[in-house]
Amino acid sequence: MTTLMIQGTTSDAGKTTVVAALCRWLARQGVSVAPFKPQNMALNSAVTIDGGEIGRSTALQALACGIEPHSDMNPVLLKPQSDRGAQVILRGRVHGNMDALDYHRYKAEAMNSVMAAWHDLQQRYDVIIAEGAGSPAEINLRANDIANMGFAEAADCPVLLVGDIDRGGVFAQLVGTLALLSESEQARTRGFIINRFRGDMALLEPGLDWLTDRTGKPVAGVLPYLPGLIIDAEDSVGTSGTSEAGAITIVVPVLPRISNHNDFDPLRLHPGVNLLFIGSDRAIPPADVILLPGSKSTRNDLEWLRRQGWDTAIRRHLRYGGKLYGLCGGFQMLGVAVHDPDGLEGPPGSTEGLGLLAMETRMVAGKQLRNVTGRLTLGQGEASLTGYEIHNGVTTGPALDRPLCQLENGPDGAISEDGQVMGSYVHGIFDSADACQALLAALASEGAPGQAAVDYQQHRFAQLDRLADSIADNLDLPWLQGLLKISL
Repeated sequence: MTTLMIQGTTSDAGKTTVVAALCRWLARQGVSVAPFKPQNMALNSAVTIDGGEIGRSTALQALACGIEPHSDMNPVLLKPQSDRGAQVILRGRVHGNMDALDYHRYKAEAMNSVMAAWHDLQQRYDVIIAEGAGSPAEINLRANDIANMGFAEAADCPVLLVGDIDRGGVFAQLVGTLALLSESEQARTRGFIINRFRGDMALLEPGLDWLTDRTGKPVAGVLPYLPGLIIDAEDSVGTSGTSEAGAITIVVPVLPRISNHNDFDPLRLHPGVNLLFIGSDRAIPPADVILLPGSKSTRNDLEWLRRQGWDTAIRRHLRYGGKLYGLCGGFQMLGVAVHDPDGLEGPPGSTEGLGLLAMETRMVAGKQLRNVTGRLTLGQGEASLTGYEIHNGVTTGPALDRPLCQLENGPDGAISEDGQVMGSYVHGIFDSADACQALLAALASEGAPGQAAVDYQQHRFAQLDRLADSIADNLDLPWLQGLLKISL
């Protein structure tokens, strides 16, 4: 069994896509391979086959491997609830809430969960491609590190360092990062990958030669910039989608604690949808649909909506016949109130909801984690859906007598009597082309757009194959096989 770790000079250097690309390429060669991320900090998560919770990006990498995501693949997941605190998920289960200093002291103990999960994966797969977090050269976080070199040293695995040339300064990124590592960490860094290159390779080659001469380490490959690549992001909210003339305009507020924004990637890709993400202190534009996303801190994000004027904009939007959809935390916001008596998502207390559906939500211990299947109940056919639930809170009230979905385990969501307001707890509800098109038909005043919705699962596979092809065409494959100790 071999473990190779991919680390990056910065956040968003391309670690996630490089790991996904390697996983996909190896799986296509018939190698038994699994992803591994010791520690992740993200509000985008997925439900695993063992009923746990891991980062969404690691679940995507499992898909690249052709295997079901498992909680062992991301043993520590931190879900920020404030600027200084986060919910700590250990091996798929909620461990508790910690502020940054408490967690920093706890990392030595969390390392036990990391190594136990890694050892368990070792028993099941021949190759593990591990992903670091942020940069290994963050000096203030070196003590008790479990996310980067701390894990690599404990697992005694080689490391490849990824730098992003598209943002500039890639040679400074790579040489500077290497210089800040210890001697043993420098030794286990076996080479470099330069990511997102666009241009003439002849102009880059002198720099590659200089880099190898300077460090004594090879450049394993230069991966090209892939235009139009849309694939599950780890944490950054994607840019708004583009569309054809006459498209449905959907606006999404970028909540401070927005979660699982990958829900909207199918809408970004839909040619009949003009999707706009609206951040802090930006004007709220006219739209056909307002879509309230998931939230890791529903009550705090409700207050943010009010401070930004979204409550007034929503009432005006509905008076003029617009539609409103709430997803998970956004669904909870549609009710009369959200109660958190035990302070599970912040200070204990209650917050007034938008009052658009006759229901209330109470936060209770024990997160709902499950994959779901079912159908929509929109009176326009019975479009099937698949998705998953990740939420705290139990919602009750007469609004639920008009559910949006019938799932295998019972009804879910609600639709107002006039059909203007609706919502559900189901993440991934837009991934299915049939469900996406049926929802757009119910939300758009002029009916569903004539263009077909994208089957997002098929889109994911197509993008993963693009990434694997990039590895096949641009990495030194014999050198890589030697590093992995495999023969293909």
